[in-house]
Amino acid sequence: MVALITGGSSGMGLEFARQLAGRGCDLVLVSNQEQALAEAAQALSGPVTVRTRCQDLAREHSADELFDWCRQEGIHPDVLVNDAGMFFFKELQLEDLDRVQAMINLHVTTVTRLCLLFGQEMKARGGGYILNVSSMAARLPVPGITIYSATKAYLKSFGRSFSFEMKPYGVGVTTVCPAAIATPLYRLSDKWMRLGVRVGLIRTPQWLVRRALRALFHGRRILSPSCMNIWLPALIAALPGPLIAKLWAKFK
Repeated sequence: MVALITGGSSGMGLEFARQLAGRGCDLVLVSNQEQALAEAAQALSGPVTVRTRCQDLAREHSADELFDWCRQEGIHPDVLVNDAGMFFFKELQLEDLDRVQAMINLHVTTVTRLCLLFGQEMKARGGGYILNVSSMAARLPVPGITIYSATKAYLKSFGRSFSFEMKPYGVGVTTVCPAAIATPLYRLSDKWMRLGVRVGLIRTPQWLVRRALRALFHGRRILSPSCMNIWLPALIAALPGPLIAKLWAKFK
């Protein structure tokens, strides 16, 4: 099998690459981090073949460019992992428009088009697997992560609906909605990251990816691991609107 992983040079994407390589999958890693891609390819090469493509997936036509490159190279993935993501926490201002559009492109446009483009090949072959990485934030429409939570909510909704459409063709679609994971995405210091992992508020990429791949290959549509996925969205939903507004005014 061949697995194509976006965001495959670091964090959860790199862990997906490691664990899929352990299952015997050849790898295609896509990222905009050229040096990290080279290091990942060197570390993973050996028992499996690793190919890389350095590309910014936050542009409007990125998915089509990646798909065309794969066709030119004769690459036909059996597994597609849409893990590439970006994050920022702040009140939205006019100067953030470019970052907002980049996040929408990366989380919504690129993922949707990759699912359709590679999904059509999987349908024709009668099998394949697609895994989209959403977030617990899909259930947390709160200030500071306005675009992040909205785009992750789209991924969750799209993935669930798309899974029903693809199942009759033998293609499994799974959407994973992790809570806090120890990756560079949130830019926490090593001290706070270690503390979060130690007390169980933050999970490791290894923990998350094991469960995500198990869900993918067992045909689950949605995976929301960690008890934080149960209590935190419920707690936030229970907060009165005026209290959320006061908290945001204090901490923004």
